[in-house]
Amino acid sequence: MTLDTSFEHRILITGANGFVGYWLQEEFKTRQREHDITIFPVGYSTTEGRTLDVREYDDIVDVVHECRPTSIIHLAAMAAPTEAHKIPRVAWDINVTGTMNMAYATMEAAPAAKFIFVSSSETYGASFNEFMGEPVGENVVLKPMNAYGASKAAADVLVGQLAHDGLNTIRFRPFNHTGPGQTDAYVVAAFAKQLAEISIGLRPPVMSVGNLLAHRDFLDVRDVVRAYADSALLDFPSTRGQVFNLASGRTLQIQDILDTLIRLSGQKIDVQVDPQRLRPSAVASASGNATAVYRAMGWKPEISFEKTLADVFEYWKARVTDS
Repeated sequence: MTLDTSFEHRILITGANGFVGYWLQEEFKTRQREHDITIFPVGYSTTEGRTLDVREYDDIVDVVHECRPTSIIHLAAMAAPTEAHKIPRVAWDINVTGTMNMAYATMEAAPAAKFIFVSSSETYGASFNEFMGEPVGENVVLKPMNAYGASKAAADVLVGQLAHDGLNTIRFRPFNHTGPGQTDAYVVAAFAKQLAEISIGLRPPVMSVGNLLAHRDFLDVRDVVRAYADSALLDFPSTRGQVFNLASGRTLQIQDILDTLIRLSGQKIDVQVDPQRLRPSAVASASGNATAVYRAMGWKPEISFEKTLADVFEYWKARVTDS
């Protein structure tokens, strides 16, 4: 690992107006004392930074030329699996064509820049079932089972291929991550929002839930963005062209997450299973082996998941109180 404090880091972040993009920018703010950092946030229909549609190649080339980035962190994606299922053509256009555009624009306009691509654990899909809950490594066959996972897998493979054509890239496959600010389209935020509304009397103390049996590998978003920031700011020669899981290596049952949030809320809740929400999970258990990223970069999760849940609940309490 090389640390050069005299080097100017010019970092272009796509999807900067999203949940992860916000926390990534916050992470870079904490690094300003150690590094000379200039951030160029771009997003689709953004109110901060520059608007950029990753489906428009010429616009991307113009942005890359203007920014002269040393690193590009490509977060832009249709990230919600349910949304990708509803409009799969748009998901493929953004997640695959958009990634291809960003990668080729990098090679054309900033060939020396690092291209940090954020893939997903959803790319493993059915392979999780073959491991019976054991953590999977990066060499497991990608067998995505939904439009989101398939589109991210295609983009992942594309970026890996372009590494052989000279793209200075690193790929991350983060497992489930949450934190303050995540929308209630995701399970932890959905639970926390309901509990926050109950806590101030906006709804009765009854929660309607679906399948609570699935086991998933959860991380705090603040741990996840630390890996992205490290890869942009520090020189890890062993990471070039590589792909890394970001995972804890353990699973939590959705039921346990709900129970912890209820305990943190200090409330007595009647949990009712809604048959309309009760869809069996195609993957009973999913977790990742993150040994490779620890060996290459020294990354491992640092934030306890109970703290994560407490922070998410407090975020939603403040949000529903102010609304």
